[in-house]
Amino acid sequence: MNIRPLYDRIVVKRIDEKETTRSGIIIPDSAQEKPQQGEVMAVGHGKRLEDGTLVALDVKIGDRVLFGKYSGTETKVVGTEYIIMREDDVLGILDSGAETAKKAT
Repeated sequence: MNIRPLYDRIVVKRIDEKETTRSGIIIPDSAQEKPQQGEVMAVGHGKRLEDGTLVALDVKIGDRVLFGKYSGTETKVVGTEYIIMREDDVLGILDSGAETAKKAT
C-alpha cells in the first residue's frame, strides 16, 4: 500500500461480513449495508496539540476497529478500497478472545 496518513489520521480496510443469512439465503451486494468494522492498515505519527507537542495514537497497525457509518473518506488504491479517517472517528477497538486471554495471564 502506498498511503501514508498524516498526523492523527488512519487508513482502514473494511472487513467484509457474511453474504448469506442463517437460512442460507444469499444477500446481493446492492442490498447489503457496508460493514462498520475494519482493520487498521496504516497510522499517522500522532495528534498535534495547541502547544505543539505530538501525542501518539492509541490505535496501531493490525487493530480491528469499529467506526461510524459515515466516517472518513473512501478511496481506492490499486483496486482495493480504503477509508482514511481521524482517530476520533474510531468508536472502539475490538479484542479477540485470544488476545484477552493473553492479557489476563
